[in-house]
Amino acid sequence: MAIGIDEGALYSQIGGFLSEDLGRGDITTQATVTPNARARGRFIAKEKMIIAGLEAAEGVFSTLDSQQQLEAFVSDGDEVEAGKVIARTSGFADVLLSGERVALNLLQRLSGIATLTRTYVAAIEGTNAKIVDTRKTTPGLRMLEKYAVLVGGGRNHRFGLDDGVLIKDNHIALAGGVRAAVERAREAIGHLHKIEVEVSNENDLREAIEAKADIILLDNLTPEETRRMADAARGLASNVLLESSGGITLENVRAYAEAGVDLISIGALTHSARAMDISFKIQPG
Repeated sequence: MAIGIDEGALYSQIGGFLSEDLGRGDITTQATVTPNARARGRFIAKEKMIIAGLEAAEGVFSTLDSQQQLEAFVSDGDEVEAGKVIARTSGFADVLLSGERVALNLLQRLSGIATLTRTYVAAIEGTNAKIVDTRKTTPGLRMLEKYAVLVGGGRNHRFGLDDGVLIKDNHIALAGGVRAAVERAREAIGHLHKIEVEVSNENDLREAIEAKADIILLDNLTPEETRRMADAARGLASNVLLESSGGITLENVRAYAEAGVDLISIGALTHSARAMDISFKIQPG
């Protein structure tokens, strides 16, 4: 399997996806298609896009029939134009018909995330910043959606709440301040974990750095405010990692990158990516 996808988890999820769609069986196919009929199917791009999710699509068909395989003409991460045949497969007609919607849903969704991510990555080309995702993913699809971000050239932020310490404004309010929150976290976690903390002004920034936070999250600031905070942070600790988030669009992402941050996290990569237009055409065969 491709880097970023756990094969066992993928096939477990696909079983659930198919169960949701098939229910007690594909009654339309059962009523109209001759048992054991053979067919050929082709996935065709109907617009320009970055492909992601080929192995997930193949997994749908192979879950229905272990002998079913997908012959791909491109790889995940490739850019294709409208009209390109992405992949083809042949086998039992009922397998192709019953699996096509789930396979298409995954391929379209993941290609949309990869395409949007690639657009953001291109927008900051030549700067030192990296585009990263967030936990704003579709429940049940986080592994695949974060994989699609990687395919698009982005980076993964933490996978879940057990994956890293990120102290946000609500944690700070309950802990009694930035310094208290960072110091408590430092005492509680292991030496292998880094601590990231959200700050909104220079006083909080100073407290976070003096408390030895590893990463500073500059949330919901303008590019100008971000530049000022980044300069202040570098003056206090030249090696501190800086992340921007909140209110970032394709129109302003480069301004944030040029403000001096290392990471730009964008929830829209996974929560607002448009599904790409891909068709699956089946013929007797």
